[in-house]
Amino acid sequence: MLDIKLIREQADSVRQRLASRGAGDEARIDDVLRLDEQRRTLLTEAEELKALRNRVSKEIGILMGKKDSAAAEAKKSETRDIGDKISSLDKQISDVEHAREQILLRLPNLPHPSVVLGKTAEDNPVIRIHGDKPGYAFQPKDHVQICQQLKLIDFERGTKLSGSGFLLYTGWGARLERALTQMLLDLHIHEHGYTEVSPPYIVNRDCMVGVGQFPKFEDQAYAVQEGKDASTLGKLYLLPTAEAPVANIHREETLTESQLPIRYVAYSPCFRAEAGAAGLGTRGMIRVHQFDKVELVKIVKPEHGYEELEKMVANAERVLQLLGLHYRVIQLCTGDMGFASAKTYDIEVWAPGQGSYLEVSSCSNCEDFQSRRMNLKYKDSQGERHLPHLLNGSGTALARLFVALVETHQQADGSVLIPEPLRPYLRTDRLVP
Repeated sequence: MLDIKLIREQADSVRQRLASRGAGDEARIDDVLRLDEQRRTLLTEAEELKALRNRVSKEIGILMGKKDSAAAEAKKSETRDIGDKISSLDKQISDVEHAREQILLRLPNLPHPSVVLGKTAEDNPVIRIHGDKPGYAFQPKDHVQICQQLKLIDFERGTKLSGSGFLLYTGWGARLERALTQMLLDLHIHEHGYTEVSPPYIVNRDCMVGVGQFPKFEDQAYAVQEGKDASTLGKLYLLPTAEAPVANIHREETLTESQLPIRYVAYSPCFRAEAGAAGLGTRGMIRVHQFDKVELVKIVKPEHGYEELEKMVANAERVLQLLGLHYRVIQLCTGDMGFASAKTYDIEVWAPGQGSYLEVSSCSNCEDFQSRRMNLKYKDSQGERHLPHLLNGSGTALARLFVALVETHQQADGSVLIPEPLRPYLRTDRLVP
């Protein structure tokens, strides 16, 4: 959520930075300012009436002391009228605050000044490229052919079980998915210093609001209903990413400065209602409704936010380096960034069978946008309270990593060579037909 004080004091700057996203959100700033001014006017009026009621109450005491009951009763009637006006004003203030908050909850974060101006993914600059695209003395297959030949995934039965956009990993495919998860967790825990947590896979609405998924993207979530009780629908949701519960672990808490930085890593399945929509690359594993992911979350002091972002990107890159995959790092332009992000890097891995890059990680600094929404603060050594920066990143998404791995390391005989760092987890050096 944007800082209302910043909007009041730098409205033109806020409009300009929102306009750079290209979604037209800058038009709502006038509504925010109007409601904010209305709220402050009503508050002033209410405070004046409360002061008047206090004075009249003291006068009643004096009159009662003088045994002037008639005058005291008149003053009591006056206080009741004042009280009714205060109640009415309090209701108006509450309504105005709610209206202002509903707009603020739907306004995206402000892009960091270093973010490149642009409208679409075509405007995203490439920051660096690692390695070269692999070459083959044969026509490389795509992951669907490889998975079918090696019986790694049963696409048809996955659809039979849950519908399109769901996968049934089988045999070595299931073991490969599990091995990748374990390798990634161990890497981030032992080499990168993250603390592992295992969150619930169902979260409440506050978690979704806290990270910025709601209210804007509510139509893309899987809502849960408890049995046949329709009244429970919409109170709990399947998590779209482990960021939702993990970033909210300290919601409504005041941490101490000495507790920071906090670095969490978590595995979870991720559920995306929109992921497999028609026309969005539904073939195979590239866009599915359920996929596994290892998520990185950091809670840090603001002065360390962007240093920690660079480290997070390097942590995610290390995964691809160990697996011998060609990739590139891009910075998202203002028009392509996520709702809550102030600055984002995407890591895209090369998939030879697709002939294209696939996003496997998105690392963002959301600055204090999320911490303000979830009322998360920390106290410095002088007792001053501050909002920390919250960062999140994929370390990495498994389905597309799986695709890139089997397509990159496929061999002419139909087998898939397993990168050496992964072999202890999978207990084999190659998958064979």
